[in-house]
Amino acid sequence: MKNITAVVLVICVCCVAYAEDVSSQNASTGSARGKNVTGINASQNKESAHMAVNPVCFETVDHGDATGQAPLIHAWREIPLDPQYSGAWVVTGDVNGDGQVEIVSARNVNEGDVHYTSAVVAQRLDGQVLWRWGNPNIGRRGLHHDVACQIYDWDGDGTNEVVVCTKDSLVELDGVTGKERRKIPIPPGASDCLAFANLSGGKRATDVLIKDRYTQIWALDYSGKLLWTVRNPGGFKTAHQPVPVDLDADGRDAIMAGYALLNPDGQVRWVLENAAQFSGGHMDCCRLLHKGKTPQDCRLVLTTCAANTLLVVDGNGKVQGKVGGHHYESLNIGRISHDRLGTQILVDLVDGNALSVLDESGTQLLHLKTDYSRFHTLVDWNGDGYDQIVLPHSRGIFDFQGKRIGTFAMETQKDVYGGKPPAEGEIGHIVLCGDMTGDGVPDITITAPEKVYIFKNEKGRKSNKGTALGCGTNFTLY
Repeated sequence: MKNITAVVLVICVCCVAYAEDVSSQNASTGSARGKNVTGINASQNKESAHMAVNPVCFETVDHGDATGQAPLIHAWREIPLDPQYSGAWVVTGDVNGDGQVEIVSARNVNEGDVHYTSAVVAQRLDGQVLWRWGNPNIGRRGLHHDVACQIYDWDGDGTNEVVVCTKDSLVELDGVTGKERRKIPIPPGASDCLAFANLSGGKRATDVLIKDRYTQIWALDYSGKLLWTVRNPGGFKTAHQPVPVDLDADGRDAIMAGYALLNPDGQVRWVLENAAQFSGGHMDCCRLLHKGKTPQDCRLVLTTCAANTLLVVDGNGKVQGKVGGHHYESLNIGRISHDRLGTQILVDLVDGNALSVLDESGTQLLHLKTDYSRFHTLVDWNGDGYDQIVLPHSRGIFDFQGKRIGTFAMETQKDVYGGKPPAEGEIGHIVLCGDMTGDGVPDITITAPEKVYIFKNEKGRKSNKGTALGCGTNFTLY
């Protein structure tokens, strides 16, 4: 992509127009207005050649549905969380091999921005506790980071385990009983989060990546043997979560470790082009925008904390486009817009409590202003082949114009933030997308401090690739 500075102009045009619109709107109506804007080099690829020359940028304000105009979406299940062991971190999957999803939640300790998992509880969808593990008297319910607690069939026997990082150990818990199967010593601080990857080229991922907050990553095989470790990859901080991605289609994962991509053996493959200009921060999030026959044909999207930039790079680390001006954080990739071909990018603007939808060229298609935008997901809720935007804090689901098309019915609960939007960096309600009912259609799960709400997707379609039970492997807030 060329003429990248034009993207910034697009964003500025939209934001100025948005400010003008807000002054003439009642914020509680959630009304939307479209405005023609021009993107960068819209004929870069085959699909772009069919796109509108002047796509519409919808500018929408939503502060909730006080008037009740949007249809209420009632929960399929409401699961009270175990009051003693549960935490704000929630992952979902079949942990006991019965073919049904269970809820796993975890508490965490945060000491000077060093984190580890302190307690875990597994519950059926009827609320029954399967097992409890850990010390519920330490740690906290709130979080502003990933928690080292994932569901995965690590040994490949067909039944999932729950794997956590304590203060000094990587612990494998039996999914059926919660008993400790193995306890592998880890370095101090290497408990920030964990992710499974295929570094060895086997049939499935059997290796695990652990890390401290911003400095070092360790790769271990299933036996707990250290495969490699890297400190300040490429000379820069690590990302919040190492991102496994197979760019060569050789069955082995490379690791996006921050501004550097690591080969499966841990050696630096490349450092992001002109990474020094983003060195004031670190990589917040990385997603695969689309695959290619070669790394050069691949596209990755990443956000940079403090550098206030969203980047599109190829599989060789060369910048193909960028958008600046905001603290962009988490990313979702999907088919959102009815007006544009190809995939689109959904990203939250931490400094503006807003969501932005961009096309592959960086043209802004939607600016959705809200009370708190930090966490979100995409789901085809209407069964029309397009993704809708789910924003758990406002309990809303929105179309490509930013119009609220539904409100998730949830009780008002006393929460850790006193009913106010979470402070910057803190996560409020989180949302998970995955099959919770066993019908192969992705559903929506929204967490609250005392409950988990599951909303059955009545109109969505089954994926051709299949939809795993629960939230899948390597769930992350980023």
